[in-house]
Amino acid sequence: MPHVKRSALSAAAGLAAALCCAPLAVAAAPAAGATGPLPPRHSEEVFLLTARPTQTNSVDVAPPGNSQGDQLIVSGDLLRSNVTVGRFDEACTATRTGPMDTSDLQCQITLSLSEGQLTVQGVFTITGAGPGDITLAITGGTGRYRTAHGFIHAVNTSNTETQLTVHLIRGAGPVVV
Repeated sequence: MPHVKRSALSAAAGLAAALCCAPLAVAAAPAAGATGPLPPRHSEEVFLLTARPTQTNSVDVAPPGNSQGDQLIVSGDLLRSNVTVGRFDEACTATRTGPMDTSDLQCQITLSLSEGQLTVQGVFTITGAGPGDITLAITGGTGRYRTAHGFIHAVNTSNTETQLTVHLIRGAGPVVV
């Protein structure tokens, strides 16, 4: 589990972080690869953030080492221009393991914000080289984010930071920034 713990730490931190600051930057254009404009009353916000974990814990279930059911729990800060703008809480579970410490992780993330919460989830693979690029789904939210969906793309830039590109789509009304 040490490989999973080390590799997933920055990936996990980054995945959640991007979503909390949707109002900080806006690009009202369809996502790359989209076949046409978004339906009426939908708007996409695209922005970058940095995620830094502050607390982590891992649970190594039997059998010892990299095995199905191992967990990684992460909490951390969300930053924009080196200013803390929020926090995230995340739990990842190894759902599949393979040779040479390869694992698939299922992660659930909650971003607690002053105007509501955002949720993100999905599965990604970690190999001996680390997690690589990760894309997970924005699955919903509360308060200001109650109509949120879209995706987040995370790239680890160091062992302690992840660069996030958030594609936040809101429907059922205008986006207020």
